[in-house]
Amino acid sequence: MSRFAEKVVLVTGASAGIGRATAEELGRLGAKVALVARGSAGLDGAVRAIEAAGGTARAYPTDVADFGALREAAQRAEAELGPIEGWINDAFTSVFAPFKQVSPEDFARVTEVSYLGFVHGTMIALSLMEPRGRGTIVQVGSALSERSIPLQSAYCGAKHAVNGFTESLRCELLHDKSPVQITVVQMPAVNTPQFSWVRTRLPNRPQPVPPIYQPELAARGVVWALEHPSRKQYWVGGSTVATLLAQRLAPAILDRYLARTGYKAQQTDAPEPPDRPDNLYDPVDGPGSKDHGAHGSFDDRSHARSLELWCSQHRRALGMGLTGVAAAAGAAALVQRD
Repeated sequence: MSRFAEKVVLVTGASAGIGRATAEELGRLGAKVALVARGSAGLDGAVRAIEAAGGTARAYPTDVADFGALREAAQRAEAELGPIEGWINDAFTSVFAPFKQVSPEDFARVTEVSYLGFVHGTMIALSLMEPRGRGTIVQVGSALSERSIPLQSAYCGAKHAVNGFTESLRCELLHDKSPVQITVVQMPAVNTPQFSWVRTRLPNRPQPVPPIYQPELAARGVVWALEHPSRKQYWVGGSTVATLLAQRLAPAILDRYLARTGYKAQQTDAPEPPDRPDNLYDPVDGPGSKDHGAHGSFDDRSHARSLELWCSQHRRALGMGLTGVAAAAGAAALVQRD
């Protein structure tokens, strides 16, 4: 039996991408999944997928930027499914454009969803979990939360802010000896539908910066973090590890490298139609629309596995194994010396 069997987990951003893949993975593991997002077609598709796998799911169409609406969705989920024991903040939106081309309204909207949406979710989760004495909150982050790149100033700013408030909250929870745990999963570039519906001012179609990973890999990282929340952060993907280490070791060099390569790396060679709809203010998967699912259009270029995630999940065993190898090598050296 999975330890998630019959446990209630709420996932924001559950209609597509990482949130969708995470919700479906939790459903397969037996959890009761509360699905929160704006897009009704995606939510309906997620419910069908989870129920087809034998799980339980309920959809709550909600904009996470609206605190009252999100709190009401959580209350409805608890009334219909039971006490929420896991809360995964994943909903976001973005604008691909040079900062000088982003309007104040668009920048504020990205901040309201991609930062304040996490704040709202965390506030509500704590209010439900602390009185019961149990619960885990997972923030789905990004390598861009520590190393920003050009053309995504609003999104990068929001992800940095999520790191900042989560660290502050973690200290407060430790001070209060709270039973609620919180952790962050830093993600690489993932093959999600966002690149087909994000607002963009770029001449060509947006793309994830390679290497690209499949959303199911990201979902496994989120579910692992939900099950093992004692660590402050988890890193998914070799590019995440490389990016975060490079930022710590040589940030100025990375600035110059991204200034030279960051514009081209985030665009394909295909022109972007200027009238293409986006989801900044309204979902593109409303009633009667297509369910986009978890995947974007980069399947042929995406990786389904990550050695770094495996190492992160098995850090203790790996450390013991390396210690054993070192001890064996040392013993062999002594024998040869004798």
